Amino acid sequence: MPESFYLCAELHYNGVIFLTHMDYSILNFLGLLGAVGLFLYGMKVMSEGLQKAAGDRLRSILSAMTKNRFTGCLTGCAITALIQSSSASTVMVVSFVNAGLMTLAQSMAVIMGANVGTTFTAWIIALFGFKMDIASVTLPLIGLAVVLLFTNKSKAKSIGEFLIGFSFLFMGLDMISSNVPDLQSNPEMFAVLKNYASMGIGSILIFALVGVVVTMVIQSSAATFAITLIMCSKGWITFDLACALVLGSNIGTTITPILASLSGNTAAKRTAMGHLLFNLLGTVWCLCIFVPFADFNAWLTEAIGQGDPTQLYRYVTNLEATNPEIYNHLFDNSLPQGHEVIAAIAKMQMSVSFGLSIFHTTFNLVNLSIMIWFTKLYVKIVERLVPAKHGEDEEFTLKFISRGLLNASELNIAQAEKEMALYAERVGRMMDMAQNLLHTKERSEEFTKLYSRLEKYEDISDRMELEIAQYLNRCAEGRLSNEGKLHIAAMLNIISEIESIADCCMGVGKILERKQQSNAEFNEEIYHNLDTMYSYVKEAMQMMIDQLRDIENVGERKLIDSYNKEREINNMRNVLRSTNVENINNKHYEYQAGIYYMDLVGDFEKTGDYIINVVDTIRDQFRHAKA
Repeated sequence: MPESFYLCAELHYNGVIFLTHMDYSILNFLGLLGAVGLFLYGMKVMSEGLQKAAGDRLRSILSAMTKNRFTGCLTGCAITALIQSSSASTVMVVSFVNAGLMTLAQSMAVIMGANVGTTFTAWIIALFGFKMDIASVTLPLIGLAVVLLFTNKSKAKSIGEFLIGFSFLFMGLDMISSNVPDLQSNPEMFAVLKNYASMGIGSILIFALVGVVVTMVIQSSAATFAITLIMCSKGWITFDLACALVLGSNIGTTITPILASLSGNTAAKRTAMGHLLFNLLGTVWCLCIFVPFADFNAWLTEAIGQGDPTQLYRYVTNLEATNPEIYNHLFDNSLPQGHEVIAAIAKMQMSVSFGLSIFHTTFNLVNLSIMIWFTKLYVKIVERLVPAKHGEDEEFTLKFISRGLLNASELNIAQAEKEMALYAERVGRMMDMAQNLLHTKERSEEFTKLYSRLEKYEDISDRMELEIAQYLNRCAEGRLSNEGKLHIAAMLNIISEIESIADCCMGVGKILERKQQSNAEFNEEIYHNLDTMYSYVKEAMQMMIDQLRDIENVGERKLIDSYNKEREINNMRNVLRSTNVENINNKHYEYQAGIYYMDLVGDFEKTGDYIINVVDTIRDQFRHAKA
């Protein structure tokens, strides 16, 4: 295998063809793969550290910053302007969503704002030539993180994990840029594109596509901007084609959050898809009115006193036609510094630079002004494009409770009641997972995936209990009637019991995992009895959920049905316990299998106890309070 391969392009000057190449070794390519790996690993570690360290304080801060689409946009704009990288800010948003700290709808608003914030970077580069290098602070952050990892406090360790993940992520991002082909220093590669600069609307589409590809490869819209300026200066493309390149770079920059989402959950993938969709739809409407829109930005540049950005192309092409010797000397840097041609071109380059910055800013502002009103529609489209695994939504969300300020505590209790019913439904899905796990082949990939999903839902259950409890406590701090206080006390008790049901479901998974490790085998009789027991518990769970859906109007008949079902569960538990020893003695199954069998029966019966505790609370508190 050759040590390196070459990226080639043809140069056409006065009928003479030159071949230029750029050396790009296999080692560079492997370095690129390693950089992507470091980036994805950093994303994973950062997201896990966030979930452990963030707690509710960060979630509350993020919720306050993104409580509606407008504050979300401002947040995205401010963060991107501060760190001077839309890629960095959108990757952070993806990690927040992946950690359950931000909803999909909130992330969409922040990403829309980030697209406007990234124009600040273009202006800073255009005006001052300064750009913050985040990668330069990653090593000090790792040094701080390692210290935190060796502390005794678990929260400090989690913060250390987050900082290491953050550092790896941006080190990977920086290494990706340094290991891709250095196109910015080799603009001659794009000389061949000038042959496609006079095809009308076809040229616009071609150059927009080139902008997409180049930005995806070099991972920097700012570098694409610099390449575009070089191509304009050499007279290869007109100002409107330069605008098409910048327009394409808006789509190309979405590759970074897409890469970040590869190691994330469904919600993270939806966030990255939302970013792509936002930029893609914006590019489509802009292409429909591209020529007048580009002309408007050229006029705007001239109107604010920065000159005509279309003049550079005409000047350079005229120079090449009338004085090719001066043109050639201009680009091999052999003209003296004070030459009038150099001064004229420098002035026109500044005009083009301002024109492209104005185009980028105007496009993103108009796109935001249009798209911000369709945030909910975006969420629905993205959910269809990226369906949840197994048809279920694994995203941590509170549907009915607002994390904003409470205004009317009595009225907010009704919202908490709806959220509590939704919580019970989600835990009900865990019961189905536990049942499926019982009949899944042991040591199979499917068993491992299902067990992991059960663990994830149990974690979501813990967080939902905490969120609802904190919301109810905040309600209790307001002015409440005695009935309202009774409702809150009862609801706090109910969510605690629901969380215990979730623990029982996870308990089934842990018992089955221990059974798998000890190589115990269940026969058909055990599976039949467990399925019967499960069906009783599932019916009791469904009755409880139905009561929670209309908690203020639970009839006597529904309560009686729940108590009858609880008696059936207890009776069956007693029968199965009494026959278990006999079955072992008669060698229907091994003693070890009988142990795990009774553990599962006990777990199911305990689930029934927690369910009837909820029913007791509904009977004693809500019906009593209502009476």
